[in-house]
Amino acid sequence: MKGLIHALEPAGPQAAHIASLWWFALALCALVFVAVLGALFVALRRAPRATGGTPPDVTSLHAPEPGARRSVIGAVALSSVGLIALLVASVATDRALAQLSLVDAIGIEVVGHQWWWDVHYDDADPSRTFSTANELHIPVGRPVLLTLKSDDVIHSFWVPNLHGKKDLIPGRTTTLQLQADKPGAYRGQCAEFCGAQHAFMAFLVIAEAPDAYQKWAEAQRKPAREPIDPEQARGRDLFLSGSCMLCHAIQGTPANGRKAPDLTHLASRTTLAAGRLANDAGNLRDWIEDPQRFKPGVNMPAHHVPEDQIKALVTYLRSLE
Repeated sequence: MKGLIHALEPAGPQAAHIASLWWFALALCALVFVAVLGALFVALRRAPRATGGTPPDVTSLHAPEPGARRSVIGAVALSSVGLIALLVASVATDRALAQLSLVDAIGIEVVGHQWWWDVHYDDADPSRTFSTANELHIPVGRPVLLTLKSDDVIHSFWVPNLHGKKDLIPGRTTTLQLQADKPGAYRGQCAEFCGAQHAFMAFLVIAEAPDAYQKWAEAQRKPAREPIDPEQARGRDLFLSGSCMLCHAIQGTPANGRKAPDLTHLASRTTLAAGRLANDAGNLRDWIEDPQRFKPGVNMPAHHVPEDQIKALVTYLRSLE
């Protein structure tokens, strides 16, 4: 996807702390590597060589010279200093990660499923809460407190540009603090093997200007759009009369399932199937018809229905912006 930034270009304070630790560890390890190669080169240069078929005097190996003894002691001392430096840097980074101010923080609950992400935006006023899936929007410069849960197996929430990994363990609730200081679309990924489609359990964190975020959030709080033509109306009727509503929710309709992504504003999202497909009409049609083709083992069944019904369903779902 365009606009994605790799993990070594932090876009927030938490990721910046982790990146600084990574670069420090890399520099220190590089110095150790060069020192070891240098010591090896010197040792090879100084090693005795047998001549004329006469073996070297091995008795000298039992009594190392004072210079060699000092070299060993120096190497041990330098290694200890390096390890202590890494320990101090790691502790300092951990402390820095815990110091993000949560004043005026946005509360978001993320629940991991096989293989998608259920996202709930909290609010002091329950009527202003809303849900989405596989995509988080956050305002630039404002802290976010994520509450992480798993519905089935162990997952791991990871947005490299914004923070490190955090495991989602069934039966436990964990939290993660992050903040984006740069606008952009940052790819996240489940970082713990969670089943056959683990690699296709991705999501996006879209950081945008505060005004743009507020506009998006207000749109997400609204119920689904009413159909504006007969084709959309037919698609909604097919959705509500079939098995779709048993798993999916569309706010403003009788569909209130919680076993699959909320579809109230499906057309406003960038991807389908947790990042597996771009969100366009062709992919949506193929996904409805045979999701096993793209994610074998996914809970959603195939829908082999007449072409005119598939078309009506797609037309309705594409109207849910």
